Amino acid sequence: MKRIKKIVKGLAVLFVLLVFIILLFYRQEAYRLYKVVTFFEPEHISENFREVASIFPIRQVPKSTRAHTFPYAKKALMLPETFSHNDSVIDTQSYLDYTLTDALLVIQQDSIIYEYYSNGFQPTDTHISFSMSKSVISALIGIAIEEGYIKGIENTVTEYLPEFAGTGYDGVRIKDVLQMSSGVRFNEDYSDFYSDINIMGRYFAIGKPMRKFAKTLEREREPGTYNHYVSIDTQVLGMILTEATGMSISEYMHDKLWEPIGAESDAFWIIDNEGMEFAVGGLNCTAKDYAKIGQLFLDSGRWNGKQVVPGAWVKASVTPDAPHVMPGVRPNARSKDGYGYQWWIPLGADDEFNAQGIYTQFIYVDPDKDMVIVKLSSNHHFKTDTTGYFHDHEIALYRTIAGQLGPLNETGTSLLAN
Repeated sequence: MKRIKKIVKGLAVLFVLLVFIILLFYRQEAYRLYKVVTFFEPEHISENFREVASIFPIRQVPKSTRAHTFPYAKKALMLPETFSHNDSVIDTQSYLDYTLTDALLVIQQDSIIYEYYSNGFQPTDTHISFSMSKSVISALIGIAIEEGYIKGIENTVTEYLPEFAGTGYDGVRIKDVLQMSSGVRFNEDYSDFYSDINIMGRYFAIGKPMRKFAKTLEREREPGTYNHYVSIDTQVLGMILTEATGMSISEYMHDKLWEPIGAESDAFWIIDNEGMEFAVGGLNCTAKDYAKIGQLFLDSGRWNGKQVVPGAWVKASVTPDAPHVMPGVRPNARSKDGYGYQWWIPLGADDEFNAQGIYTQFIYVDPDKDMVIVKLSSNHHFKTDTTGYFHDHEIALYRTIAGQLGPLNETGTSLLAN
């Protein structure tokens, strides 16, 4: 019996020593893995979304040398006290609180008409974008095509990434990847601990390269026939961008987007251990600089008279062009919204479109109202939402705000200003 106790004690000491050695040599990876697993815990979620740079390695995108500051409108917007969805009437402030809204910004005619921050956030704080960064990657792809780095969207992934031959992306058109129609098998269920999207997050957390993960994916359907949201598609677009331009995503973004639109603050991307940006959802910047992305697309890619993103690319990005990406009920689709080039088109939209990310991040654009809405949130309830509750209510809120603004008058001036 004494011998057994000695063996058990020896094994316990060995285990503790082994854990100590692992933590000593892999403490950063262990810390990152812990932070990823606990990243969305309610008591720390807002802080985590604000302090991403203290958790992950990053690459900075320096602010513009010619910063543009949105002026404040002479007359501010009062948010509607309530908004309706189907047969429900929702108290606006209660909804903002419930979804842990960190920032809400409403821009009309290039001026701020409403600004709100909560949960410790300030106007100068950065906030993780999650999948809103996909829309930024799309804009950079459009610029790279215009500049001749990428031949066009009919070209294939393997023309730029020959190492992907034999994977799920072999021979897939860039257009199909842009439209989340790559045909690759991928489980995007955030509530499933063992889903591909969650495995990918843990894979990234311990420093493994996204390129390696993307190569493990296999073909499930014929490309270009079925809209299935696959986050890793955007990572492949990011790889194409870096291979074609010879620049990192951060460098290209600074030169071609961040500098021209007058970004007021430094942004940053989280990166893997090969220095590749997490194109899937790793962009972090302020609410006002997110609004500039929306304003740029509202103005058909022009900023201060200069064409930053090709106008034709902007139009194509927000215009579904095939049955499998049209708004409406589609089998097994993530939502009823239509899909362009990494931008969403809401069901029932006249001309609205949006970028969106998990945990309730939105850049919502309504050209008819000359309006951009940015909502940044730490909505930990999102993870268990399988019905589209938050998405539908967000769209209802934005449309209520737009309706409160009313139409522009004959001179193109908001009636709010009168």
